[in-house]
Amino acid sequence: MSAGTVRDPGFPTERENYLTNSKGILSWMFTLDHKRIGVMYLIGVSISFALGGLLALAIRLHLMDPDGWMFRGADANNIYNQVFTLHGAIMVFLFIIPSIPGALGNFLVPVMLGAKDVAFPRLNLSSFYLWVFGAVFFVMALLSSGLDTGWTFYTPYSTTTDTSVIMATMGAFILGFSSIFTGLNFIVTINTMRPPGMTWFRMPLFLWATYATSIIQVLATPVLGITLLLLIAERTMQIGIFNPEFNGDPVTYQHFFWFYSHPAVYIMILPAFGIISEIISVHSHKHIFGYRFIAYSSIAIALLGFLVWGHHMFTAGMSSLTTIVFSALTFTVSIPSAIKVFNWLATMYKGSISLTSPMCYGISFIFLFTIGGLTGLHLGTLATDQHLHDTYFVVAHFHYVMVGGTLVAFLGGVFHWWPKLFGKMFNETGGRISAVLVFLGFNLTFLPQFVLGSRGMPRRYATYDPEFAFLHQMSTYGALLLGFGILVAFITLMHSLFRGKRAPANPWGGATLEWNCTSPPPFYNFERAPVVGDPYDFHDIEWQESDERYVTVQPERKLAPEADPSKSPAHASHKH
Repeated sequence: MSAGTVRDPGFPTERENYLTNSKGILSWMFTLDHKRIGVMYLIGVSISFALGGLLALAIRLHLMDPDGWMFRGADANNIYNQVFTLHGAIMVFLFIIPSIPGALGNFLVPVMLGAKDVAFPRLNLSSFYLWVFGAVFFVMALLSSGLDTGWTFYTPYSTTTDTSVIMATMGAFILGFSSIFTGLNFIVTINTMRPPGMTWFRMPLFLWATYATSIIQVLATPVLGITLLLLIAERTMQIGIFNPEFNGDPVTYQHFFWFYSHPAVYIMILPAFGIISEIISVHSHKHIFGYRFIAYSSIAIALLGFLVWGHHMFTAGMSSLTTIVFSALTFTVSIPSAIKVFNWLATMYKGSISLTSPMCYGISFIFLFTIGGLTGLHLGTLATDQHLHDTYFVVAHFHYVMVGGTLVAFLGGVFHWWPKLFGKMFNETGGRISAVLVFLGFNLTFLPQFVLGSRGMPRRYATYDPEFAFLHQMSTYGALLLGFGILVAFITLMHSLFRGKRAPANPWGGATLEWNCTSPPPFYNFERAPVVGDPYDFHDIEWQESDERYVTVQPERKLAPEADPSKSPAHASHKH
């Protein structure tokens, strides 16, 4: 190790961290600590993910046989419709949208800023309970008469079905408020609570991604709320907005819904971009390539995302000119995403890459998201979309972006920051195995679906022609492997809580501020104000073999020639 002063907070004592600061269930239920709220979000979205995942496995098991294998009897098709609807609604509204901002964002944003908490701690807690309240409505819909409209609640069917549309849409409406409050909190926190020296271009890229996401949450989510209220009014009072039976226009609902829901795709994927920027740089031990381009591309995606909702509706009867404009805009929005992928690969080039569990997930993300993005070009092209619309090609594309993108990045982020969240190191072998299983299982699940869609297999069908049986069976086996990989990840992380080694402050060699506090962080995050520097400058961070951790080395100031003791007469006589 080079000569210098080691600056490292070391290992915490048991009573120093936020987990042991106060005890009892009430101390968690009424906490204003952003870190505890983040952990509660993590538990909540994990439960939602488990429920949505079990429903997904039920769908895939049913499709093992052309006539349906899982659900039997006269009502089998209706049950299938309810299962895939609830799978989509739970995964989108209860897991993918809130997972990274709610869990990792709440925990990390103030710590990355060197702040004690978010700008509005009480609003933060209320946003979590709004999420819980909205989740209760979805569970009630599940337990009552179910929901069979698809997660998009398309009219006119959603205005006439006997299932629990009002209960589910009220749940989504409440979840929208939770999303708005979280986004508003992050915008104010990042604008007003940056420490001295942290300019906009010295912020970690995860904060840029969170900021861009928050802009979309605040601007787009009210449109969804109004749309769902109009749908409830249509069902209860039949006022003729969307139902053609009363002179309404169902295509208007699609415009309203996708004006929110396409920006919502970026609410789901932008935080994942932020996680991958952190993982790739830290585990390559190399300064991020093209920092400003990645930062600006996050804002560009947030703004361009509002202009492309029409590509979901190319077959809905829009004019030729309108479809051409939306197609061109769709290709435009792919450019900022491509900039990110290029810069991540350039960061890895000639880096000192450590194939840790987070890095395995990060590399998987680049591969899977790139496939998802490139297949989106087929759906943005007017001629090919006519054939591929509402087929399994759309299902595969969506899942490559949302699961191969957001879920894989979320898992990578959880592994990356797990030592910081809970102060425990996990078993690296288990983490790497889970990443490989998730990667293989995911590709085996969804690559066959691209072929199914290109051959004309419609999505959302409970039964199908026997010629598609082999590809469906491959997809089902892949889903089981994917589920097993996620189970391995869960077991690995849970095992670490009870048997894992204590985590040092900086297990990976990161340079952002969260690695300057102990693991887990103290109640107020930092014992003293952290020193702000380049968040991707790793020159002063070195591996300390004796303690198996990274430490920050501050080089000694060079002594002036007249003060250099080696040049003094006394030193000279001592040498002789």
